[in-house]
Amino acid sequence: MAYGRFSHALAEGDGISVIASVEDADSARDAENQRAEALVVRSDPTALREATTLPILWRATVPLEQAAGVADAVMLVFDAYEDEEDGRLEELHQQALELGLDCAVEVRNEEELEQALERVDPEIFLLSPAEAGDEDPLEWILDLLAAVPAGKLVIADLHVTSEDEVHELERAGVDGVIVASSDIAPFAGSAPPEV
Repeated sequence: MAYGRFSHALAEGDGISVIASVEDADSARDAENQRAEALVVRSDPTALREATTLPILWRATVPLEQAAGVADAVMLVFDAYEDEEDGRLEELHQQALELGLDCAVEVRNEEELEQALERVDPEIFLLSPAEAGDEDPLEWILDLLAAVPAGKLVIADLHVTSEDEVHELERAGVDGVIVASSDIAPFAGSAPPEV
């Protein structure tokens, strides 16, 4: 895998990147046809690798050596590694980078975000509204975003329901949003003009 393919897909271009959540090769091809800029999968992406040219974020706890052979990025859930004493977050983050993988760190609140910055200073944050409770998930993400330092890449893990929500995330500075593979077209923008 080429180092930085996933982060490059997030950083390039004018608008917010649509990251399609897919399950199989067919949905991966469909997402690419609908102009998704990257994929996120929870199961082994080996079959998807041959079906698409898009960078893949593997969102599962797997051996990083295995991930490096079939994905472009992995995700570490801060909550699973909050024990500073064992050093697992630091170790896995460093190992991912050494293997040429981009590494997103999922945070669910401002305290996790601050600790992640102190401990591994990740290039990519995945902001989750998992702890939003009764609060509006979009507002939760936007509040969390305010605590992310400039220069970091940010993915919103949010069930978007309208183009307005995507535009609001984009205006606020979110680099990518995860959407279900069946929902991509309304959020991916218009096709480029034919030359």
